[in-house]
Amino acid sequence: MGTLGGIITTHLSIIPTDGGDVLHGIKKNEETYFGFGEAYFSNINKGKIKGWKLQKDMTMNLIVPSGNVKFVFFDENFKSHKELIIGRSNYCRVTVPPKIWFAFQGLDNKYPNLVFNFANLPHDPNEVMRKEINEIFYNWS
Repeated sequence: MGTLGGIITTHLSIIPTDGGDVLHGIKKNEETYFGFGEAYFSNINKGKIKGWKLQKDMTMNLIVPSGNVKFVFFDENFKSHKELIIGRSNYCRVTVPPKIWFAFQGLDNKYPNLVFNFANLPHDPNEVMRKEINEIFYNWS
């Protein structure tokens, strides 16, 4: 069963350089590295919401290198939830184990809200469960 206690937040380094910042992502020797299946970016406009999704087997490592994004996580039985805002103002990696419902909302108007997912499995449509945004009650305002 996916419990919210399995969500790990790892603060990451931003290294300023003359040509532009270097933003750390993930290293193979870190505890939140569970293998590599695929990596992808998801852009989300300010105020828009993507979700709800539950990965049956995939572990996600979520990073927001541009903008700010609000993530909301619910345990598998919808008994508890957790909210996190990550982005340049709170630069970190959020490791999400399988069996956690999640959705996310773009917050930034100045910069693109860009979510990077470094996942341990390649995408498989049979591995994910989905619900419409209004099927899980949460006040996004």
